[in-house]
Amino acid sequence: MKNYLDYLLLLFLLCVGFTPMAQPTLKPSPKLLEAMNKTYFLVGKWKGTGWIQFGPKKNNFIQTEDVSLKANNTVVQIEGRGVAAEDTSIVIHQAYATVSYDLYNNKYLMRAIRGDGGHVDADFNVLADGAIEWKFKNPQAGEIKYTIRLIDNKWVEKGEISRDGQSWMQFFEMSLAKVK
Repeated sequence: MKNYLDYLLLLFLLCVGFTPMAQPTLKPSPKLLEAMNKTYFLVGKWKGTGWIQFGPKKNNFIQTEDVSLKANNTVVQIEGRGVAAEDTSIVIHQAYATVSYDLYNNKYLMRAIRGDGGHVDADFNVLADGAIEWKFKNPQAGEIKYTIRLIDNKWVEKGEISRDGQSWMQFFEMSLAKVK
C-alpha cells in the first residue's frame, strides 16, 4: 500500500511539474515583433495643434494622442481627442484605434472607431522611409489617406482626399510634440 501511495505521489508531482512546460508560449514571433516595432515610435502621450478643412472654412484644433502597447507588445492602441482651438469645451474629434499585424496574410490590421460609434477598417502600411500611411474608402468622399511622419521629434500627420485615387487634395494637418 505504501509503495502504491508513493507511486501516486511521484506521478502527481511529475504531472504538476511538467504542466507549465506543456502550456503554449505567450512569446510573440520575431517576425511579428519586427513588423510591430516599426510602429513603436508612436508610443507615448502627444499634444499639439492642427487644422481641418471641409468646405471654405479652415478649422483649427488642439489635439492629444495617447498611444500604448497591449497584448505583449503585439497591439498598438491609439486614443485621440481634439477640441476646437477657439473653445476647448467643444470636442470636435474623439477616436480609438488598434493596429496589429496579421502573420498569415503578412499585413497590418487597423480598426479606427469614432466617438459616434462609426468605424473603419483601414489599409495600414509602413512606407520605405518609415512613415505610416493609413487609408480607406468613403462612399460619399472617395479615398481618404493619412500619412504620419516623425519630423524633428514631432508627429506630423497629413490627411488627403481623392475622388479618382490619382490626384489628392490636402484637407487636414496636425503637428504633435511628445509630452510623456
